[in-house]
Order: sequence, then C-alpha cells, then structure tokens
Amino acid sequence: MTTPLFLLRCVQMGISIRDLDLLTVGMVNDMFCENSNDSYDYPIMASQEDMDRL
Repeated sequence: MTTPLFLLRCVQMGISIRDLDLLTVGMVNDMFCENSNDSYDYPIMASQEDMDRL
C-alpha cells in the first residue's frame, strides 16, 4: 500500500491525522475492510438455535 492510498483510506473512514497516532496501518486496513462488509446483505443468518447447536 502506498502512502497516498493509505491517506485516502483514512479520509474515507474519517480518521484524522491526530487519530493516526493511536492506530497502526494494519488497524486502518482492518477498519476499512470491515466498513466495506457492513453494507453486504448476507443471504443466510444464523439463528439462536444454530448457535446453540454449534
């Protein structure tokens, strides 16, 4: 990942330069990936019964 791409991801996530003192590159990458997954509509969701069987 290049520096400009990293900074673009930070801007897209709303992370300020001050916040970057507390975060690593990996944490920002994970946050961006999870943010992308938030809009995914999962076709099958586990129920409580499924979790109990697990």
